[in-house]
Parts: sequence; C-alpha cells; structure tokens
Amino acid sequence: MVPLSFADQSFLALSEAALYWPARRALLVADLHFEKASWYARFGQFLPPHDSQATLDALIGLIERTGARAVFSLGDAFHDSGAAERLARPVREGLAALMKRVDWTWISGNHDAMLAGGLPGGMAVEAMLVDGIQLRHEARADDARPEISGHFHPKFRLSVRGRPVARRCFVRGRSKLILPAFGAMTGGLDAADTAIAAAVGPDARALVVAGEKLLQFPLQQETLRKRQFKSC
Repeated sequence: MVPLSFADQSFLALSEAALYWPARRALLVADLHFEKASWYARFGQFLPPHDSQATLDALIGLIERTGARAVFSLGDAFHDSGAAERLARPVREGLAALMKRVDWTWISGNHDAMLAGGLPGGMAVEAMLVDGIQLRHEARADDARPEISGHFHPKFRLSVRGRPVARRCFVRGRSKLILPAFGAMTGGLDAADTAIAAAVGPDARALVVAGEKLLQFPLQQETLRKRQFKSC
C-alpha cells in the first residue's frame, strides 16, 4: 500500500488495482465484471469459468488485509444484465456473506445500469458524493468537482529490454482519478489513449504501484515517447 493524496484526502493505492480510503475505512474498486466468462460461453467462446470466484477471493483478501468496513464498487461490477442471476451458488453466497460484514455500495456502470433489482444485497446508486469527491463509473469532463471513477480499465504500456510490458495503473488529472479494472478477467486500454485524455484533461499521469513506490508517468504527447517516470 502506497500513500496517494487526492482532493485533500489521503488514500492508499494497492498493487491489486484498488484504492483504500483510511478516513472512511473504505475500499474502492472498479470494473469487477462478474460472470464475464459465462457471457462469452453463451456465444461459443469457452473460457475458464472461475473468474467470478477469483475476483471474489481477491476482494475478500483485500478487505481482510485493510480492515475495510465499507466497499464502493464503481460500476460494471457485473458484465451484463443477466450476470447476477448466473452467479454460481458458492459465489452468490460468498458475496452475500461479505456484504453482511461491510457497508456495500454498488455504483451502476454502462454494463450493469439495470441491475438494481437483481443485486444480492447492498445499496445501488448512479453516483455518490462522499466528502466532496464524486464517485461514479465514467469520468465526466464537464464536471469540475473532484471525481473518482473507473470504466476505462487503464494500463500503462512500455518496453523493458525490448519486451512489451503492460501494468494496470491509476490515471490522475487535475481533478480526476481513474481506477484500474479489478476483475480477474478484464482487458485494458492504454493509459495514453485519447479517450482517457479527453476524460481526464491536461496534465494526466499514469500511476503505477511498484513495491513501496508509486511511479508517475506523464501522459502528454510530447513526453509519452520517453516514458519517463518519477516517484510521487
């Protein structure tokens, strides 16, 4: 866990693609995409059907590790509108038990916007203002308030000794902080993609947790090619 200051609040960035908010004793995660594998299976693309259990296990591990008493899931927790109903019984029961241990808030995303009736517990909202920070699924460039979101699954890509390397990363702008995807079966969008730049605004930086350091990579086009970084 590495300290990260944002919007006059102190957070801890975790290498597991999550953010811990000590003042709130809250864990923030985005894009769990429960039952993504089973969705693909419906169309004949069979993948290992263990993604939901792996994601749940990772969540439980982080809650135990941080001592979190609340969880904010920042959208696309389920891969599609029928995913909650497809959860295997052990996963559904494990998730229900977890939500009895902590205060759980589901923030709806573009994949799961209509899931309120099928959720196994917790509170479902479209967005939420907490201590002056707007929590939502997709960043809004027209909202100047401090904001934490997900949606883009950002990854930072660079070359190490001639080999391409991709790491899940946070993307930070002047008033925006985008979380990486937490789900066990999620792809990623290059942090320098124009869609992310448009959402975050100028001075965007990719933040990569590396051991006990938070590495900062400028994403402006004039510095992007150099892939320079510094600790922050």
